[in-house]
Amino acid sequence: MSIKQTTKSITSALFCGLICWSCQPNPAPQQAKNNNDLLVYCSEGSPDAFNPQLVSSGTSYDATAHTIYNQLVTYTPGTTDIAPGLAASWQISDDGTRYRFQLKRDVFFHGNDVFTPTRPLNADDVIFSFNRQRLSEHPFHSVSGGRYPYFYSQGLDQLILDIQKVDEYQVDFILSRPESPFLAILATPFASILSAEYAGLLLAQGRPEWIDSKPIGTGPYRLKRYEPDSHIRYEAFDNYFAGPAKIENLVYSITPDAAMRFARFSAGECDIMSNPLPVHLRIARQNKFSILEVPGLNVAYWAFNVEKPPFHDPKVRKALSMAINRDAILKAVYDRQAQLATSPIPPSSWAYNKQVTRVRHNSQQAKQLLAEAGYENGFSIDIWAMPIQRAYNPNARKMAEMMQQDLEKIGVKARIISYEWGTFLARVSQGLHHSVLLGWNADNGDPSNFLNPLLSCASARSGNNYAKWCHPEFDQLILNASKSSDLEQRKEYYFKAQTLFKEESPWLTIAHANKSLLSQQNIKGLVISPVGNIEFDKVSLEFTPSTSSLPAPEEETN
Repeated sequence: MSIKQTTKSITSALFCGLICWSCQPNPAPQQAKNNNDLLVYCSEGSPDAFNPQLVSSGTSYDATAHTIYNQLVTYTPGTTDIAPGLAASWQISDDGTRYRFQLKRDVFFHGNDVFTPTRPLNADDVIFSFNRQRLSEHPFHSVSGGRYPYFYSQGLDQLILDIQKVDEYQVDFILSRPESPFLAILATPFASILSAEYAGLLLAQGRPEWIDSKPIGTGPYRLKRYEPDSHIRYEAFDNYFAGPAKIENLVYSITPDAAMRFARFSAGECDIMSNPLPVHLRIARQNKFSILEVPGLNVAYWAFNVEKPPFHDPKVRKALSMAINRDAILKAVYDRQAQLATSPIPPSSWAYNKQVTRVRHNSQQAKQLLAEAGYENGFSIDIWAMPIQRAYNPNARKMAEMMQQDLEKIGVKARIISYEWGTFLARVSQGLHHSVLLGWNADNGDPSNFLNPLLSCASARSGNNYAKWCHPEFDQLILNASKSSDLEQRKEYYFKAQTLFKEESPWLTIAHANKSLLSQQNIKGLVISPVGNIEFDKVSLEFTPSTSSLPAPEEETN
């Protein structure tokens, strides 16, 4: 088939999608779409919660961490360079175990129909936000389930000894040991700062759970309305300490199906589209849509639940890994717009070990390994496939189907399982899966962010380590790397950790992909970072005659 014929087929399919969509109720309000007060973002899923402390999914972080909330420190836009957030400055003790943060003055919280703040941000809010997570006796610790996956997977319950109020605008974090990536950790969404005053009011009213469903933060937008699986409405917070957002109304139009999301975007119903598939990027380039793309600090992986036989046997894990044709997956799923992953850490990181041996696809050797492990007749497994599209895995279902065919060649029968995103994450956190296709987009630029939250013993207990793999030697290596302030020494620890990971094979690493967004040409000021953060407060619209619709298909020529 010619390129022109292929383009025509894809475009025609998209027009069919547009026709089907026009018959459906439109979740995003359109009456204000043509003025300068509304930005519509086509997102890929509903958030699991409106408090990023409680979750570890990028979909939830996108909807909360940089819209509703702020953190003590943040990143310079488009980079992984630490910059002031709610903290104006900080000091670190010579031994690396005390961090003192000087808070900014006149940082105000949102209000809602039950709460009007009487004071600006102070040290009490910082202490509340972290003590809720770390202290089991805290009155809010068990609210909304009492699970804080990121906090515990990073071992912060052991790292943070105390948090002390120096005065109204100074707070000290006392650590049990030096922790080189501590500032980077505090820039992640789980470290969002909530209002202690609001918490006290809700506790007195007997409605503590509202702190997570009716959120109050200091961010550029406040939550106005949420319709699950339909849309989220935000409105600009006029008293935002960094200056009011340029767009008054922000709407997340929740569209899990990627083809439908692109159809809405191409019709001009969305200003910005999340997680475009490789085919969408190709069409966008042909039709002059704006593409924002950065090398992603991410990894897609297939995790084996080592608590369930036969995945407890490294030989079995290696055999299954060897059975998978990842080159075919890169072509069919990623349209070759990703690179093969040999390690959890991407090649762009200073800690990447390029000496780690790549797993080669070889069905015969895979069968031999299974026989050596006592499974010459094969067995049956489940592959759980994530139900949403992310940059690191644009089509987990298709990937699972290709893996299913590869596994059949070595006598392993695979059943594919999926659920709605929230249910899916809850079940794999409980360890109900045999194996799971997932991925990770780093929350900060430090290599520890790929290993500690996903592969440590602490994360195996907290639920983020979906392989349930706990290896004491690996744990000690990544702990030593975090404690050291010497870059070369840290690199040596991480190199050894990656070699050990490959020997044990709790995952098959699949791909590292670029992080991409699509936007209409009139969108200005949109920046994405390598860690995937998207911030809307500096975005503006420059109205020009509409050019957003896809052109009519060209006539087919031979």
